[in-house]
Amino acid sequence: MSKLEKLKGVITALITPFNEDFSLNEEKYREFIRFQVENGCQILTMGTTGESATLSHEEHHIAIDIAVDEAKKTGKDPFVLAGAGSNSTKEAISLSQYAEKAGADALLQVVPYYNKPVQHSLIEHFSAIADSVSIPIILYNVPSRTVRNLDVETVITLANKKDNIVGIKEASGNIDQITRIIKGTPDDFIVLSGDDGMTYHLMALGGHGVISVASNIIPLKMVEFINSMKEGNWDKARNMQLEFYDLFKILFIETNPGPVKYAAERMGIMNMRMRLPLTPPLEQNRAKIDKVLKELNLI
Repeated sequence: MSKLEKLKGVITALITPFNEDFSLNEEKYREFIRFQVENGCQILTMGTTGESATLSHEEHHIAIDIAVDEAKKTGKDPFVLAGAGSNSTKEAISLSQYAEKAGADALLQVVPYYNKPVQHSLIEHFSAIADSVSIPIILYNVPSRTVRNLDVETVITLANKKDNIVGIKEASGNIDQITRIIKGTPDDFIVLSGDDGMTYHLMALGGHGVISVASNIIPLKMVEFINSMKEGNWDKARNMQLEFYDLFKILFIETNPGPVKYAAERMGIMNMRMRLPLTPPLEQNRAKIDKVLKELNLI
């Protein structure tokens, strides 16, 4: 199996453990990475779910170093995807070059937020990053956070223009857009769901897997879910989609990663400390999360 083939499965968007002073808890991060890898997941460090927006660049470097180092120690050779995006192309290039030197297998590059670049500007942004590194790049479209959609035509242009732009994490929630991306990009272009609840639909169309929030707390079940679709067992996959649908939805009752961090604490996986401006869920929402966790026998 080529290393890129490992992306066609479950990639956990790792939550980040913090100490009481809100510094990165390295020991817990290493333990959590081992937990994910042992349950069959690949890993994404410093994605949105990892609270990348509130970590300094130095902390990004530390998190990437830990992920690469711990992945090697597992002996399972997991895929290490590193979030290295920014609304500044210069900063994105700097983070990307660091991640490449550190040994990351590929980069996740989000659409620049706040600046609202138009589509031809996005082509220049991603092309400049692609030209600055030699490792593969996964584009990341999440317009609910960036306020700018990465249009289908732009994705197709980048997929054909740059050899090392090899896939996309699609979190637009737009099934028509996802369909058109799968239809319009080369056969080897990797299309991943950025939303657990849309993964069944995306894979039915020929997509390849998920960069998952839910796998932080149910890694083995998410691997089973994805493998059932890869093996063509769609009845089993449909049943699992319906079984875990409420969990997929409740993990976004407040801004991610608040709900999944709370769930992780309830399950004894990790504390729910978050850096401001994000905060743990309100009490009434905690009760709703608890209800779903209990129904699934997770607590």
